[in-house]
Amino acid sequence: MKEVESFLQEKLSNQSVVVAAISGGPDSMVLLHLLLSFAKTHPIKIVCVHVNHNVRKASYKEATKIESYCFKNNIIFEKMVIEDYSNDNFQSEARTKRFKFFQGICEKYKSKYLLTAHHGDDLIETILMRINRGSYLTGYAGFTKEKEIEKVTLLKPLITLTKEQILAFAKSKKLWYAIDKSNKNVKYTRNRFRKYILPFLKRENPDVHLKYLKFSQLLTEANEYVDEETKKQIKKIYKINKLDIKKILNQKEIIQHRIIELILEEIYHEKLHLINDQHFIQIKQMLISKKPNLMINLPDDIIVKKEYDFLFINKNVVEFKQYNIKIKKETILPNGKTIKKINESKDDNNYICRLDSKEINLPLSVRNRQEGDKIIVKGLNGSKKIKDILIDSKIPLEKRNSWPVLVDVTNEVLWLPGLKKSNYNKSIKEKYDIILKYEEEGEKANEKNS
Repeated sequence: MKEVESFLQEKLSNQSVVVAAISGGPDSMVLLHLLLSFAKTHPIKIVCVHVNHNVRKASYKEATKIESYCFKNNIIFEKMVIEDYSNDNFQSEARTKRFKFFQGICEKYKSKYLLTAHHGDDLIETILMRINRGSYLTGYAGFTKEKEIEKVTLLKPLITLTKEQILAFAKSKKLWYAIDKSNKNVKYTRNRFRKYILPFLKRENPDVHLKYLKFSQLLTEANEYVDEETKKQIKKIYKINKLDIKKILNQKEIIQHRIIELILEEIYHEKLHLINDQHFIQIKQMLISKKPNLMINLPDDIIVKKEYDFLFINKNVVEFKQYNIKIKKETILPNGKTIKKINESKDDNNYICRLDSKEINLPLSVRNRQEGDKIIVKGLNGSKKIKDILIDSKIPLEKRNSWPVLVDVTNEVLWLPGLKKSNYNKSIKEKYDIILKYEEEGEKANEKNS
């Protein structure tokens, strides 16, 4: 355990709070115990996050046990119960809902890190499953000890340990933990690898998990180098969901693949595991095909369309047409929301826009974003691309091109309703003679702060 303790020391010594995902199994309870030991000598607050997937009768008792353990040890306890599942892919949907919950808790407590209890055996299983299914550099690497996803840094302190070591430690410390019987059910792919392949590898080399960890690290380093080269080229090849086929085919095959992978990462985020090797093969075949018009469907309702020299990757939704509407007393937008002229408001959030007509060029209008659109953000020096603001604000891909943009007659961007104000916007105490309010599907603007 010394290596784990050293890792915690390295990462958490300067942190005031840490969030840990705790299922109640032996791995996560050992992780929680190690965090408690660390907290005895460091002024750090521990937040335990637990998800009840609502598929086993015992799950509610387990959640109560974990909550009781946290109460006794002065640990903050946050839980979520997944009441229902909307599609047939239970594991995928559960993974997505878990991560969004964890992400929200990290934001709530201002924690830089989210700790999970993945260990060396998990890594071996993941790598073997992806090799068997088909993947590429990122997938074949499995998971890393440290990775940033959407402003949350995931840490896996137990990655250098085996399951046997974790169980032995839990026994020596007399730790309570829950046993999920479904982990032995061989109808699940991972369990088959765990039961039939992992024991053989361990008999050949008891430290095989460390070899797989080294393999993962080498692939990750190789992938980082490929990333650097790819990012130099992608700006020339890909713009607003449109891929230049001639330009990408001029690249080396490994760069071609990584460009497509980066595009899919931007679209799928934590759902990237839905993409496998066969999907990449289909996209590559579209690129080299002499047929001018082709289309394939990807998981999660994403479509890839080839139209002559370009490839388009989008959510399969009805696209909004370009619009440009002059602002009236009440302006109804294509997305069903409204921008209203009002007399006064006590709110000063991003749903309210105050302007001085003497500083802008009337009339005002609202339109879709256009390529290259920038806004001089209020309170910041310099301008920022609207595309980047939409991405940073986690606006779904299918809504970005239709998001309303308020402009004056010179096409100067004055307001990104609900998201950002320009430096033309006035505070309540400043002079203004125009007040606009953005109403989002019946929600009151003052329910969301800027």
